[in-house]
Amino acid sequence: MAKTNPLQFIQQVRAEAAKIVWPTRREVLLTTIMVFVMAALTALFFSIVDLLIKGGLQMILDAAG
Repeated sequence: MAKTNPLQFIQQVRAEAAKIVWPTRREVLLTTIMVFVMAALTALFFSIVDLLIKGGLQMILDAAG
């Protein structure tokens, strides 16, 4: 592997950093909203699944007891 001196390294880092494309404020806002929406939908889904499992187990335990 070729070694570079510190000056070349800094130049390469600056060249790579110049290629970075930062998201716009709108993109950040939209993706943040989507994360919250998906988290809420996931929480709702697992709450419903939990209630169904609880109800099913309660029916089984009531029938057995």
